[in-house]
Amino acid sequence: MPPYVRPGRGWLLRLVIAFSFAQAAVSMARPAVSYRALSLGADEGAVGVIAGVYALLPLLVAVPLGRHTDHGRCAPLLPVGVVLIGAGCAGGGGAGTLTGLAAWSGLMGLGHLCFVIGAQSLVARQSAPAEQDRDFGHFTIGASLGQLVGPVAAGCLISERDGAMARTSALALLVSAAVAAVALTSLWRIEHRRPVRRAPRPAARVPVGGILRTRGVPAGIFVSLAVLCATDILTAYLPVVGEQRGIAPATVGLLLSLRAAATIACRLVMTPLLRVLGRALLLSGTCLLGGLLCVGLALPVPVWSLALMLAVLGFCLGAGQPLSMTTVVRAAPAAARSTALALRLTGNRLGQVAAPAAAGLVAGAVGTAAPFVMLGALLVAAAGLGSRERAAGADPGPDPALPLPAERPPAERDSA
Repeated sequence: MPPYVRPGRGWLLRLVIAFSFAQAAVSMARPAVSYRALSLGADEGAVGVIAGVYALLPLLVAVPLGRHTDHGRCAPLLPVGVVLIGAGCAGGGGAGTLTGLAAWSGLMGLGHLCFVIGAQSLVARQSAPAEQDRDFGHFTIGASLGQLVGPVAAGCLISERDGAMARTSALALLVSAAVAAVALTSLWRIEHRRPVRRAPRPAARVPVGGILRTRGVPAGIFVSLAVLCATDILTAYLPVVGEQRGIAPATVGLLLSLRAAATIACRLVMTPLLRVLGRALLLSGTCLLGGLLCVGLALPVPVWSLALMLAVLGFCLGAGQPLSMTTVVRAAPAAARSTALALRLTGNRLGQVAAPAAAGLVAGAVGTAAPFVMLGALLVAAAGLGSRERAAGADPGPDPALPLPAERPPAERDSA
């Protein structure tokens, strides 16, 4: 049997392009859903609940999808995810009730989960160990590009003038469905099949509890949860803050896109940052600074100051997602990488269910500035966990008690 030759990098470019369009559709739809909910009479609490429903369906199916991907192909999940995203966006554009809008938002979230599990598993499977930090960083640039374009497009389409918010927010959701469909054009021959071995020995299923007890996995999951909650609540609640402070939807879209552009900048320079600081210090430092900036967003600052804080915050948030992916992949048993990534996404979705709902309750009781203080506390806690892992010397790597197949990362210190 000839040795398995890793594929070239054309598949990664096509995956980044597809992810850019899929994420652009979601990033365009999320603020549009908030504006449409407001046009249907929702208050701050209802906006938080609808944002939480986006993560509810994914929460139920993430681990089974990860188990399936561990023992099968990754690519089929990608077009399924795109179709569900498009259906959720289009359905939300036609929804006339808050309940219907929440249901279509949940379908959109399910599609996003399918796409992300398939895509992350593909990167983990087809990247060389020494290239995982770089490839996950490039993969998440696709998400940042989508987050850069989507809010601007939504802001350009949505208008509050003359009671047009209901019509224009519906239009933005329909356009986002069309944007999602473009992602299908980049998914051809994206997964390279491995040669089939004769009489393969079935791998033992690794229990979920065993994965979660593996050193490095809980820290990676919590950091990812905190960073995603920050991004998610910023996307959902900045339109509410903008409406209360008299900031136009187009300006809110530009502010969200500025945050995404700074995230791209962070990921482009991630490799030299890792060489200078190391993974643990980079994670804990960016989480700490990001938490302080989130608290700053609660202050009634002028738009230019808000833009500056969002730019620095975007840079800080850029490190968390790709590095937490690599942390989880390197720490998890080789036979359960997709399941570990799915558990990471489950943690993300738990945060997306609980954090917006909690933010809605806090905003309804205290004011819309309070969710940003809550985010700051969450990111500071993530920084503390990262510092504790660093102090304990837990720069996550393979467990020496586990077998090391050819594709598993070596146990030396990360050099990417």
